[in-house]
Amino acid sequence: MVQTQMDAISSSLSTEEDSPISYFRSYSGLLSATLDQFDWAPVEQLSRNLMECWKTGRQLFLAGNGGSAGSANHFANDFLYPISKIKGSGIRVHSLSSNPAMLTCLANDEGYENIFSYQLAVLGKPDDVLLVFSGSGNSPNILNVLEEAKRLKMKSYAVLGYSGGKAKELADVPIHFAVEDMQIAEDTQSIVCHMIVQWLYAHRDSINS
Repeated sequence: MVQTQMDAISSSLSTEEDSPISYFRSYSGLLSATLDQFDWAPVEQLSRNLMECWKTGRQLFLAGNGGSAGSANHFANDFLYPISKIKGSGIRVHSLSSNPAMLTCLANDEGYENIFSYQLAVLGKPDDVLLVFSGSGNSPNILNVLEEAKRLKMKSYAVLGYSGGKAKELADVPIHFAVEDMQIAEDTQSIVCHMIVQWLYAHRDSINS
């Protein structure tokens, strides 16, 4: 039933031309339907894993391409500071999408498919956490960094859209929103992480006491 509703909304998104408001309502309806049918258990698992990173000092690594790179950089900020807003208290977090010199060096010398995995091979340790963002779940550099996380014995999570792609099988915990829309797939990245940021902030006293 939900999938039928989503198909109808998606169809209206592609055909509605007269009213921006009608279009926006259709978009919000598709986003709502995507969230309403979701099982939040893997997000709870990520939340608790990040709480452990905060308590123990284990590192969190983020990665994504394009808009998903923006998500990686955004939440590197949010997991460092807004979860606590106390100097010296936050997750030790790194966005693998953030350093242009590093990215262009590795893309030039080792290929774009290796821009994340080569960084993680140096920086990552066993029991650290990798969180990747991808609409399709099929970007070679995302698949390679997930493979590297396995080699390093890190826990990996992937926020995915569409079919989930190959990343759905490679990630230890896929967080898969089965929606055929790139913008809404990217919306879910922000929603998942903002939910976790607020949950962590609500528990900051237990970390900083």
